[in-house]
Amino acid sequence: MKYTQGQYIIKEKSAIAREIYSFTISCPEVAAAACPGQFVHIRAKGFTLRRPISICGIDKEKGTLRIVFEIRGEGTAEIAKLNAGDLIDILAPLGHGFTVNPDFKKVVLIGGGIGTPPMLPLAKAYGDRAAAISGFRNASAVILQEDFRKTGAETILCTDDGSAGIHGFVTQPFTELAEKGGIDAVYACGPMPMLKGIAAICKEKNIYCEISLEERMACGIGACLGCACRTVRNDEEYFAHVCKDGPVFKAEEVLW
Repeated sequence: MKYTQGQYIIKEKSAIAREIYSFTISCPEVAAAACPGQFVHIRAKGFTLRRPISICGIDKEKGTLRIVFEIRGEGTAEIAKLNAGDLIDILAPLGHGFTVNPDFKKVVLIGGGIGTPPMLPLAKAYGDRAAAISGFRNASAVILQEDFRKTGAETILCTDDGSAGIHGFVTQPFTELAEKGGIDAVYACGPMPMLKGIAAICKEKNIYCEISLEERMACGIGACLGCACRTVRNDEEYFAHVCKDGPVFKAEEVLW
């Protein structure tokens, strides 16, 4: 795992929904090495443990990364106080990312809530060969839909309360797409019940599926062993670590 730790300049900051922020960070050497599905580990001022945040955008030409995160505690609240022009302490790129196969002709990207941002680099990679299904609690929590449309991907929006898009969960439109067939791969990130449901559908339809797990991490590099998850490989059960072995796993390897 090759990663860099440093202080980098925030080029842009915007609030894109209630307590959800987008940062564009100038970090050329990190952007050059990053791939979809990886994450950055950010040290908030006054906190020892870093906060893992998935990568939402990679621009290797401009040398920038984009992250989108939600305030979920004191650490992320402190990070949200930073502004354009400030320095941000990041360790990145970390983790095992998604497999991008240029031969795939049809893929489905599924994001739930704040699990939606890591789907955007995949949408950029696959363009109009991708269908991006996003699910949120309600219309006020919806993010990134215009960004997905700009990639050429088909966008399908769902909300739990029906205040925007389809009234229901992401598994509903995904089941309909799966019934039509022709899907080479599914990529997903979001709540565990959502991931478990998607993995079950893929198993039933024999569709290749990769999922990104979101677990509390400490070191981010596999040293503290604090983010273990039960997995199976070659018929043997073992404990993998989300920060080092993941956060992306083949769905068939995860023991739910």
